[in-house]
Amino acid sequence: MCRNIKPLFNFDPPATDDEVYDAALQFVRKVSGTTKPSKRNELAFEHAVSSIAACARELLDSLETSQPPRDREEVAAKARARTAVRFA
Repeated sequence: MCRNIKPLFNFDPPATDDEVYDAALQFVRKVSGTTKPSKRNELAFEHAVSSIAACARELLDSLETSQPPRDREEVAAKARARTAVRFA
């Protein structure tokens, strides 16, 4: 769907509220087709972002897994390696 939205579950340390908000913002931008809403739609846009961020936080807090938490730096290093191969 949206390549800029990254998985946020099962990381050590857990996803921050800022990361959840950023993912919600990316989702609303994708769905609405705009990166910056008009003044007329600003309130609806921000309400959607806030609602989705709250739902995403609730989801992340309620999910359970038996897998050990993933290391953020390790996952980021793998992503950088894939990008280097892709664009080399």
